[in-house]
Amino acid sequence: QVQLVESGGGLVQAGGSLRLSCAASGRIFSINAMDWYRQAPGKERELVASITSGGNTNYADSVKGRFTISRDNAKNTVYLQMNSLKPEDTAVYYCHISGLREDWRYRSREVWGQGTLVTVSS
Repeated sequence: QVQLVESGGGLVQAGGSLRLSCAASGRIFSINAMDWYRQAPGKERELVASITSGGNTNYADSVKGRFTISRDNAKNTVYLQMNSLKPEDTAVYYCHISGLREDWRYRSREVWGQGTLVTVSS
């Protein structure tokens, strides 16, 4: 069974940096897009960044220029480098994979990580 293990969250002061990692384990044939979502207290979960299998990236306007998403296909891992962090970045960050296939004969499905808490103090 495929699972996502997230790491890298924690407490950081405004202006600091963190790097989140999310590694997929289990039987994996292919992965399409990999994403990072976040959910702040009292708010809806929002898409922060996405990266396609070909390496194309997209970012929410609120993080553009500060965050960088990347992936290592050989390790089935996606990263989120977060620089110049602001208090408003405080949220639980969730790794997400869309279009994961365990075998070429099987249909794809999405997988969610358990979430990692990022707290940015002012």
